[in-house]
Amino acid sequence: MSPPRTDRGRALLVLTLAAAVTAFTATVPLLRDFFDLRVYYGTVHTWVHHGGRIYDYHVPGTAYGFTYPPFAALAMLPLAGMGRHTAIAASLLVNLAALAVVLRILAGPGRQRHGWYRWSLALCGLALFEPLRDTFSFGQVNLVLLALVLGDSWLLATGRGRWAGAGIGLAAAVKLTPALFIGLLLLAGRRRSAGVATAVALAATGLAAWADPGASRFYWTEALWDTGRVGRLDYVSNQSLQGVLARLGEPGRALWAVAALLVLCVWAARTRRALTAGDRAAAFALTGATACLISPITWVHHLVWLLPSFAVLARAGHPRIAGALYAVLCTSVVWLWFDDASGIDGFLGSNIYTWITLGLLLGLPAGQSSAARPPLARSANDTAPAPSAARPATVAVRDQSESSSGAGEAAAATGTPADADFDRARSASREPTGSTRPAASKPQSSSSRASSYTVNPPPA
Repeated sequence: MSPPRTDRGRALLVLTLAAAVTAFTATVPLLRDFFDLRVYYGTVHTWVHHGGRIYDYHVPGTAYGFTYPPFAALAMLPLAGMGRHTAIAASLLVNLAALAVVLRILAGPGRQRHGWYRWSLALCGLALFEPLRDTFSFGQVNLVLLALVLGDSWLLATGRGRWAGAGIGLAAAVKLTPALFIGLLLLAGRRRSAGVATAVALAATGLAAWADPGASRFYWTEALWDTGRVGRLDYVSNQSLQGVLARLGEPGRALWAVAALLVLCVWAARTRRALTAGDRAAAFALTGATACLISPITWVHHLVWLLPSFAVLARAGHPRIAGALYAVLCTSVVWLWFDDASGIDGFLGSNIYTWITLGLLLGLPAGQSSAARPPLARSANDTAPAPSAARPATVAVRDQSESSSGAGEAAAATGTPADADFDRARSASREPTGSTRPAASKPQSSSSRASSYTVNPPPA
Protein backbone atom coordinates (compact mmCIF):
# COMPACT_ATOMS: atom_id res chain seq x y z
CA MET A 1 0.00 0.00 0.00
CA SER A 2 1.54 3.29 -1.12
CA PRO A 3 1.57 6.30 1.23
CA PRO A 4 -0.89 9.12 0.50
CA ARG A 5 0.37 11.72 -1.94
CA THR A 6 -2.00 14.57 -1.17
CA ASP A 7 -2.14 16.77 1.92
CA ARG A 8 -5.71 15.72 2.47
CA GLY A 9 -4.81 12.04 2.39
CA ARG A 10 -1.86 12.61 4.69
CA ALA A 11 -3.98 14.56 7.16
CA LEU A 12 -6.56 11.76 7.17
CA LEU A 13 -3.85 9.17 7.82
CA VAL A 14 -2.35 11.22 10.67
CA LEU A 15 -5.77 11.70 12.28
CA THR A 16 -6.49 7.97 11.99
CA LEU A 17 -3.14 7.05 13.53
CA ALA A 18 -3.55 9.62 16.29
CA ALA A 19 -6.97 8.19 17.15
CA ALA A 20 -5.57 4.64 17.19
CA VAL A 21 -2.63 5.66 19.39
CA THR A 22 -4.96 7.51 21.77
CA ALA A 23 -7.22 4.48 22.04
CA PHE A 24 -4.22 2.23 22.64
CA THR A 25 -2.63 4.39 25.34
CA ALA A 26 -5.99 4.88 27.07
CA THR A 27 -6.91 1.20 27.24
CA VAL A 28 -3.96 -1.16 26.85
CA PRO A 29 -1.02 0.08 28.99
CA LEU A 30 -1.95 0.61 32.62
CA LEU A 31 -1.60 4.21 33.67
CA ARG A 32 0.96 4.87 36.40
CA ASP A 33 -1.19 7.48 38.15
CA PHE A 34 1.75 9.89 38.43
CA PHE A 35 3.06 7.74 41.23
CA ASP A 36 6.66 8.99 41.20
CA LEU A 37 5.39 12.56 41.11
CA ARG A 38 3.43 11.72 44.26
CA VAL A 39 6.71 10.69 45.88
CA TYR A 40 8.39 13.97 44.89
CA TYR A 41 5.35 16.04 45.87
CA GLY A 42 4.84 14.41 49.25
CA THR A 43 8.55 14.51 50.09
CA VAL A 44 8.90 18.22 49.33
CA HIS A 45 5.66 19.19 51.11
CA THR A 46 6.60 17.16 54.18
CA TRP A 47 10.12 18.65 54.22
CA VAL A 48 9.09 22.28 53.69
CA HIS A 49 5.70 22.60 55.39
CA HIS A 50 5.77 19.98 58.14
CA GLY A 51 9.40 19.81 59.26
CA GLY A 52 9.79 16.20 58.12
CA ARG A 53 12.98 14.61 56.87
CA ILE A 54 13.51 13.88 53.19
CA TYR A 55 14.34 10.19 53.50
CA ASP A 56 11.80 9.45 56.23
CA TYR A 57 8.83 10.20 54.00
CA HIS A 58 6.94 7.50 52.14
CA VAL A 59 3.69 7.50 50.22
CA PRO A 60 0.91 6.50 52.63
CA GLY A 61 0.04 2.82 52.42
CA THR A 62 3.23 1.94 50.57
CA ALA A 63 6.94 1.54 51.26
CA TYR A 64 7.94 3.95 48.52
CA GLY A 65 10.03 6.99 49.40
CA PHE A 66 12.60 9.40 48.04
CA THR A 67 15.82 7.78 46.78
CA TYR A 68 17.51 10.56 44.80
CA PRO A 69 20.48 12.60 46.08
CA PRO A 70 19.46 15.53 48.30
CA PHE A 71 19.99 18.08 45.53
CA ALA A 72 17.07 16.52 43.65
CA ALA A 73 14.74 17.48 46.50
CA LEU A 74 16.20 20.99 46.45
CA ALA A 75 15.58 21.23 42.70
CA MET A 76 11.97 20.15 43.23
CA LEU A 77 11.21 22.88 45.78
CA PRO A 78 8.72 24.62 43.42
CA LEU A 79 6.37 21.70 44.12
CA ALA A 80 6.02 23.03 47.67
CA GLY A 81 3.93 25.93 46.39
CA MET A 82 1.66 23.85 44.17
CA GLY A 83 -1.51 21.89 44.66
CA ARG A 84 -1.93 18.36 43.36
CA HIS A 85 -3.51 19.22 40.01
CA THR A 86 -1.09 22.06 39.42
CA ALA A 87 1.84 19.71 40.09
CA ILE A 88 0.49 17.19 37.57
CA ALA A 89 0.00 19.90 34.94
CA ALA A 90 3.51 21.24 35.60
CA SER A 91 4.98 17.76 35.26
CA LEU A 92 3.30 17.23 31.90
CA LEU A 93 4.36 20.65 30.61
CA VAL A 94 7.96 20.24 31.75
CA ASN A 95 8.20 16.79 30.17
CA LEU A 96 6.65 18.05 26.93
CA ALA A 97 9.15 20.92 26.83
CA ALA A 98 12.02 18.50 27.51
CA LEU A 99 10.78 16.20 24.73
CA ALA A 100 10.68 19.15 22.34
CA VAL A 101 14.30 19.98 23.20
CA VAL A 102 15.38 16.36 22.78
CA LEU A 103 13.67 16.02 19.39
CA ARG A 104 15.00 19.34 18.16
CA ILE A 105 18.58 18.37 18.98
CA LEU A 106 18.31 14.78 17.75
CA ALA A 107 16.77 15.90 14.44
CA GLY A 108 19.63 18.31 13.78
CA PRO A 109 19.59 21.19 11.29
CA GLY A 110 17.68 19.08 8.76
CA ARG A 111 14.57 18.98 10.93
CA GLN A 112 12.71 21.57 8.84
CA ARG A 113 12.80 19.52 5.67
CA HIS A 114 10.83 16.69 7.30
CA GLY A 115 7.66 18.75 7.30
CA TRP A 116 4.50 18.41 9.34
CA TYR A 117 3.59 15.01 7.92
CA ARG A 118 6.76 13.17 8.96
CA TRP A 119 6.83 14.91 12.32
CA SER A 120 3.21 13.90 12.97
CA LEU A 121 4.01 10.27 12.16
CA ALA A 122 7.07 10.45 14.43
CA LEU A 123 5.03 11.82 17.33
CA CYS A 124 2.49 9.02 16.94
CA GLY A 125 5.36 6.54 17.12
CA LEU A 126 6.84 8.23 20.17
CA ALA A 127 3.53 8.01 21.98
CA LEU A 128 3.78 4.21 21.75
CA PHE A 129 7.35 4.00 23.11
CA GLU A 130 6.98 2.33 26.51
CA PRO A 131 9.85 4.14 28.30
CA LEU A 132 8.51 7.48 27.09
CA ARG A 133 4.86 6.91 27.94
CA ASP A 134 5.88 5.60 31.38
CA THR A 135 8.01 8.67 31.98
CA PHE A 136 4.95 10.87 31.43
CA SER A 137 2.57 8.59 33.31
CA PHE A 138 4.85 8.21 36.36
CA GLY A 139 5.72 11.92 36.37
CA GLN A 140 9.39 10.92 36.13
CA VAL A 141 12.39 13.18 35.41
CA ASN A 142 14.35 11.07 32.91
CA LEU A 143 13.39 13.20 29.92
CA VAL A 144 14.45 16.40 31.68
CA LEU A 145 17.85 14.91 32.45
CA LEU A 146 18.27 13.76 28.85
CA ALA A 147 17.47 17.29 27.68
CA LEU A 148 20.07 18.73 30.08
CA VAL A 149 22.77 16.41 28.78
CA LEU A 150 21.85 17.02 25.15
CA GLY A 151 21.85 20.74 25.87
CA ASP A 152 25.59 20.56 26.46
CA SER A 153 26.01 19.07 22.99
CA TRP A 154 24.08 21.98 21.53
CA LEU A 155 26.39 24.42 23.31
CA LEU A 156 29.39 22.71 21.79
CA ALA A 157 27.75 22.52 18.36
CA THR A 158 27.01 26.25 18.27
CA GLY A 159 30.37 27.45 19.53
CA ARG A 160 29.07 28.25 23.01
CA GLY A 161 31.36 25.79 24.74
CA ARG A 162 32.22 28.06 27.65
CA TRP A 163 29.48 26.55 29.84
CA ALA A 164 29.31 23.17 28.16
CA GLY A 165 29.28 20.53 30.89
CA ALA A 166 26.91 22.42 33.19
CA GLY A 167 23.95 20.34 32.03
CA ILE A 168 25.80 17.10 32.69
CA GLY A 169 26.82 18.38 36.11
CA LEU A 170 23.25 19.24 37.07
CA ALA A 171 21.98 15.91 35.79
CA ALA A 172 24.65 14.06 37.77
CA ALA A 173 23.65 15.95 40.92
CA VAL A 174 20.04 14.81 40.49
CA LYS A 175 20.91 11.23 39.46
CA LEU A 176 24.32 9.60 39.68
CA THR A 177 24.81 7.77 36.39
CA PRO A 178 25.00 10.85 34.11
CA ALA A 179 28.49 11.20 35.59
CA LEU A 180 29.56 8.66 32.94
CA PHE A 181 29.24 11.48 30.41
CA ILE A 182 32.07 13.28 32.21
CA GLY A 183 34.16 10.27 31.24
CA LEU A 184 33.02 10.73 27.65
CA LEU A 185 34.14 14.36 27.72
CA LEU A 186 37.55 13.23 28.97
CA LEU A 187 37.83 10.59 26.24
CA ALA A 188 37.00 13.29 23.71
CA GLY A 189 39.68 15.60 25.07
CA ARG A 190 37.13 18.08 26.38
CA ARG A 191 38.90 18.61 29.68
CA ARG A 192 37.49 22.05 30.32
CA SER A 193 33.92 20.85 29.80
CA ALA A 194 34.61 17.86 32.03
CA GLY A 195 35.89 20.25 34.69
CA VAL A 196 32.78 22.42 34.40
CA ALA A 197 30.55 19.34 34.77
CA THR A 198 32.46 18.16 37.83
CA ALA A 199 32.44 21.60 39.43
CA VAL A 200 28.70 22.07 38.87
CA ALA A 201 27.90 18.62 40.27
CA LEU A 202 30.04 19.27 43.36
CA ALA A 203 28.61 22.76 43.86
CA ALA A 204 25.04 21.48 43.62
CA THR A 205 25.81 18.66 46.04
CA GLY A 206 27.45 21.13 48.41
CA LEU A 207 24.43 23.43 48.24
CA ALA A 208 22.17 20.51 49.20
CA ALA A 209 24.50 19.65 52.09
CA TRP A 210 24.26 23.24 53.32
CA ALA A 211 20.46 23.20 53.03
CA ASP A 212 20.01 19.88 54.85
CA PRO A 213 23.22 18.44 56.36
CA GLY A 214 21.41 15.51 57.98
CA ALA A 215 19.80 14.36 54.74
CA SER A 216 23.10 14.61 52.88
CA ARG A 217 24.93 12.66 55.58
CA PHE A 218 22.29 9.92 55.52
CA TYR A 219 22.22 9.65 51.73
CA TRP A 220 25.97 9.48 51.11
CA THR A 221 26.75 7.16 54.03
CA GLU A 222 23.70 4.86 54.05
CA ALA A 223 20.96 5.28 51.45
CA LEU A 224 23.31 5.30 48.46
CA TRP A 225 24.58 1.82 49.24
CA ASP A 226 21.21 0.28 50.01
CA THR A 227 19.68 -0.83 46.69
CA GLY A 228 16.83 -2.39 48.65
CA ARG A 229 15.46 1.14 49.18
CA VAL A 230 14.94 1.44 45.44
CA GLY A 231 13.35 -1.91 44.73
CA ARG A 232 13.80 -5.60 44.15
CA LEU A 233 16.77 -6.32 41.92
CA ASP A 234 15.08 -9.28 40.22
CA TYR A 235 11.90 -7.35 39.44
CA VAL A 236 11.26 -7.68 35.69
CA SER A 237 11.29 -3.90 35.14
CA ASN A 238 14.97 -3.84 36.10
CA GLN A 239 16.54 -4.14 32.66
CA SER A 240 20.18 -3.74 33.69
CA LEU A 241 22.94 -6.35 33.89
CA GLN A 242 22.30 -6.57 37.63
CA GLY A 243 18.66 -7.32 36.90
CA VAL A 244 19.61 -10.18 34.57
CA LEU A 245 21.94 -11.67 37.18
CA ALA A 246 19.35 -11.30 39.94
CA ARG A 247 16.74 -13.13 37.88
CA LEU A 248 19.30 -15.89 37.43
CA GLY A 249 19.63 -16.11 41.21
CA GLU A 250 22.94 -14.21 41.40
CA PRO A 251 22.09 -10.90 43.08
CA GLY A 252 25.55 -10.48 44.62
CA ARG A 253 27.68 -7.46 43.78
CA ALA A 254 30.92 -9.25 42.88
CA LEU A 255 29.72 -10.82 39.63
CA TRP A 256 27.87 -7.67 38.69
CA ALA A 257 31.02 -5.59 39.27
CA VAL A 258 32.98 -7.86 36.91
CA ALA A 259 30.27 -7.63 34.26
CA ALA A 260 30.07 -3.86 34.63
CA LEU A 261 33.85 -3.55 34.31
CA LEU A 262 33.80 -5.58 31.09
CA VAL A 263 31.04 -3.39 29.69
CA LEU A 264 33.00 -0.25 30.58
CA CYS A 265 36.04 -1.64 28.75
CA VAL A 266 33.94 -2.28 25.65
CA TRP A 267 32.45 1.21 25.97
CA ALA A 268 35.86 2.85 26.21
CA ALA A 269 37.19 0.96 23.17
CA ARG A 270 34.13 1.55 20.98
CA THR A 271 33.78 5.18 22.07
CA ARG A 272 37.43 5.92 21.29
CA ARG A 273 36.97 4.37 17.86
CA ALA A 274 33.84 6.45 17.26
CA LEU A 275 35.57 9.64 18.35
CA THR A 276 38.59 8.88 16.16
CA ALA A 277 36.24 8.43 13.21
CA GLY A 278 34.57 11.72 14.06
CA ASP A 279 31.25 10.10 14.91
CA ARG A 280 30.44 11.93 18.15
CA ALA A 281 26.74 11.11 17.95
CA ALA A 282 27.57 7.42 18.15
CA ALA A 283 29.95 8.08 21.05
CA PHE A 284 27.15 9.78 22.98
CA ALA A 285 24.69 7.01 22.18
CA LEU A 286 27.17 4.34 23.28
CA THR A 287 27.62 6.17 26.57
CA GLY A 288 23.89 6.19 27.20
CA ALA A 289 23.52 2.48 26.47
CA THR A 290 26.46 1.72 28.74
CA ALA A 291 24.98 3.74 31.59
CA CYS A 292 21.74 1.75 31.31
CA LEU A 293 23.67 -1.53 31.45
CA ILE A 294 25.99 -0.81 34.38
CA SER A 295 23.46 0.88 36.64
CA PRO A 296 22.38 -1.52 39.41
CA ILE A 297 18.76 -0.70 38.62
CA THR A 298 17.49 0.44 35.23
CA TRP A 299 13.71 0.56 35.22
CA VAL A 300 11.96 0.38 31.87
CA HIS A 301 11.18 4.10 31.89
CA HIS A 302 14.89 4.87 32.21
CA LEU A 303 15.39 3.56 28.68
CA VAL A 304 14.41 6.89 27.14
CA TRP A 305 18.20 7.21 27.01
CA LEU A 306 18.18 4.79 24.08
CA LEU A 307 16.39 7.28 21.83
CA PRO A 308 19.71 8.74 20.55
CA SER A 309 20.81 5.24 19.51
CA PHE A 310 17.81 4.92 17.22
CA ALA A 311 18.65 8.28 15.66
CA VAL A 312 22.20 7.06 15.02
CA LEU A 313 20.94 3.81 13.45
CA ALA A 314 18.58 5.69 11.15
CA ARG A 315 21.26 8.12 10.04
CA ALA A 316 23.73 5.30 9.43
CA GLY A 317 21.37 3.75 6.90
CA HIS A 318 19.71 1.13 9.10
CA PRO A 319 16.14 2.46 9.52
CA ARG A 320 14.61 -1.02 9.41
CA ILE A 321 16.80 -2.28 12.25
CA ALA A 322 16.06 0.86 14.24
CA GLY A 323 12.34 0.44 13.58
CA ALA A 324 12.33 -3.23 14.59
CA LEU A 325 14.17 -2.63 17.87
CA TYR A 326 12.03 0.41 18.59
CA ALA A 327 8.88 -1.62 17.96
CA VAL A 328 9.94 -4.22 20.54
CA LEU A 329 10.37 -1.44 23.10
CA CYS A 330 6.77 -0.40 22.43
CA THR A 331 5.29 -3.80 23.27
CA SER A 332 5.76 -4.16 27.05
CA VAL A 333 6.74 -7.74 26.21
CA VAL A 334 8.96 -8.23 29.28
CA TRP A 335 5.89 -8.22 31.52
CA LEU A 336 4.84 -11.61 30.12
CA TRP A 337 7.51 -13.11 32.39
CA PHE A 338 6.68 -11.19 35.56
CA ASP A 339 5.53 -14.22 37.53
CA ASP A 340 8.09 -16.71 36.23
CA ALA A 341 11.32 -15.80 34.42
CA SER A 342 12.76 -19.33 34.59
CA GLY A 343 13.74 -21.45 31.60
CA ILE A 344 15.23 -20.44 28.27
CA ASP A 345 12.15 -18.45 27.29
CA GLY A 346 12.24 -16.57 30.59
CA PHE A 347 15.96 -15.86 30.29
CA LEU A 348 15.55 -14.49 26.77
CA GLY A 349 12.14 -12.84 27.08
CA SER A 350 12.28 -11.24 30.51
CA ASN A 351 15.60 -9.58 29.64
CA ILE A 352 14.85 -8.62 26.06
CA TYR A 353 15.25 -4.88 26.68
CA THR A 354 18.66 -5.58 28.19
CA TRP A 355 19.63 -7.61 25.12
CA ILE A 356 18.61 -4.69 22.91
CA THR A 357 20.73 -2.30 24.98
CA LEU A 358 23.69 -4.70 24.89
CA GLY A 359 23.25 -5.14 21.14
CA LEU A 360 23.36 -1.37 20.67
CA LEU A 361 26.57 -1.16 22.68
CA LEU A 362 28.22 -3.91 20.63
CA GLY A 363 26.80 -3.21 17.19
CA LEU A 364 25.86 0.45 16.92
CA PRO A 365 27.49 1.81 13.74
CA ALA A 366 30.33 4.17 14.56
CA GLY A 367 31.94 6.36 11.93
CA GLN A 368 29.67 5.05 9.17
CA SER A 369 27.14 7.85 9.05
CA SER A 370 27.47 10.48 6.35
CA ALA A 371 25.25 12.80 8.34
CA ALA A 372 26.68 15.73 10.23
CA ARG A 373 27.94 14.94 13.68
CA PRO A 374 28.06 16.86 16.93
CA PRO A 375 31.30 18.38 18.16
CA LEU A 376 33.14 16.33 20.74
CA ALA A 377 36.41 16.17 18.86
CA ARG A 378 39.72 16.88 20.49
CA SER A 379 40.76 20.47 20.13
CA ALA A 380 43.10 22.97 21.65
CA ASN A 381 40.22 24.42 23.60
CA ASP A 382 36.65 23.56 24.36
CA THR A 383 35.02 26.23 22.25
CA ALA A 384 34.25 24.63 18.92
CA PRO A 385 33.90 26.91 15.88
CA ALA A 386 30.44 27.55 14.60
CA PRO A 387 29.30 24.86 12.16
CA SER A 388 29.77 25.52 8.50
CA ALA A 389 27.35 24.78 5.69
CA ALA A 390 29.63 22.03 4.45
CA ARG A 391 29.53 20.27 7.76
CA PRO A 392 26.63 21.34 9.93
CA ALA A 393 26.84 20.27 13.53
CA THR A 394 23.93 18.11 14.55
CA VAL A 395 22.98 16.36 17.70
CA ALA A 396 25.57 15.53 20.26
CA VAL A 397 23.65 12.49 21.33
CA ARG A 398 23.91 11.93 25.01
CA ASP A 399 22.42 9.09 26.95
CA GLN A 400 22.01 8.19 30.50
CA SER A 401 20.50 5.69 32.84
CA GLU A 402 19.75 6.34 36.42
CA SER A 403 21.05 4.42 39.19
CA SER A 404 17.91 4.97 41.16
CA SER A 405 14.35 5.99 40.48
CA GLY A 406 12.00 8.27 42.28
CA ALA A 407 10.70 5.93 44.93
CA GLY A 408 12.02 3.37 47.37
CA GLU A 409 11.59 2.14 50.90
CA ALA A 410 11.62 4.86 53.52
CA ALA A 411 12.50 4.62 57.15
CA ALA A 412 9.21 5.82 58.58
CA ALA A 413 5.76 6.96 57.59
CA THR A 414 4.63 10.54 57.75
CA GLY A 415 1.02 11.36 57.10
CA THR A 416 0.53 14.93 55.91
CA PRO A 417 -2.09 17.00 54.15
CA ALA A 418 0.02 16.57 51.01
CA ASP A 419 -0.54 12.82 51.26
CA ALA A 420 -4.27 13.21 51.65
CA ASP A 421 -4.45 15.71 48.82
CA PHE A 422 -2.97 13.26 46.37
CA ASP A 423 -4.84 10.28 47.74
CA ARG A 424 -8.30 11.81 47.44
CA ALA A 425 -8.22 11.26 43.69
CA ARG A 426 -7.14 7.63 43.93
CA SER A 427 -9.23 4.51 43.87
CA ALA A 428 -9.80 2.03 46.69
CA SER A 429 -6.37 0.49 46.25
CA ARG A 430 -3.55 2.58 47.68
CA GLU A 431 -0.94 0.91 45.50
CA PRO A 432 0.11 2.52 42.23
CA THR A 433 -2.00 -0.08 40.40
CA GLY A 434 -5.18 1.12 42.04
CA SER A 435 -6.11 3.59 39.33
CA THR A 436 -6.70 0.84 36.82
CA ARG A 437 -7.16 -2.50 38.57
CA PRO A 438 -7.70 -3.91 42.03
CA ALA A 439 -4.52 -4.58 43.95
CA ALA A 440 -3.14 -8.06 43.44
CA SER A 441 -1.35 -10.16 46.02
CA LYS A 442 1.79 -9.04 44.22
CA PRO A 443 1.16 -5.35 43.56
CA GLN A 444 3.59 -5.33 40.65
CA SER A 445 2.30 -8.33 38.77
CA SER A 446 2.10 -8.41 35.02
CA SER A 447 -1.51 -7.33 35.27
CA SER A 448 -0.79 -4.47 37.62
CA ARG A 449 2.52 -3.06 36.58
CA ALA A 450 1.99 0.51 37.55
CA SER A 451 5.18 1.07 39.55
CA SER A 452 8.81 0.36 39.00
CA TYR A 453 9.32 -0.51 42.59
CA THR A 454 8.42 -3.25 45.02
CA VAL A 455 6.60 -3.26 48.32
CA ASN A 456 8.80 -5.97 49.75
CA PRO A 457 12.46 -5.36 48.85
CA PRO A 458 14.97 -7.99 49.99
CA PRO A 459 16.70 -7.38 53.27
CA ALA A 460 19.84 -5.35 53.00
